[in-house]
Amino acid sequence: MGVSKTINIESNKKYFANPSIVLREESDDWALLFDPETGATFSLNPVGVFVWKQLNGENSIKDIIERVHESCINIADDVENHIKTFIKELLAKGLASDA
Repeated sequence: MGVSKTINIESNKKYFANPSIVLREESDDWALLFDPETGATFSLNPVGVFVWKQLNGENSIKDIIERVHESCINIADDVENHIKTFIKELLAKGLASDA
């Protein structure tokens, strides 16, 4: 996923997944997001799946980053940047929005 436009996100703002997007989890902890409106699919690694599940309109990016640190092992030192970039991409594709 490439970000096609500039999207600013805020650490304390809350975001939620587009309810029309289908998450299909695979047995290896990876998953696919399917957009039935466009037919597009996107693959998610296990941390991406974890972040996706946190996009419920109740969690800020700050909350999500804290949960990743609490729940995941062997995460990158710059996980905060990765999460922000991932959420920007979801917003740009219409897969998520702000609450």
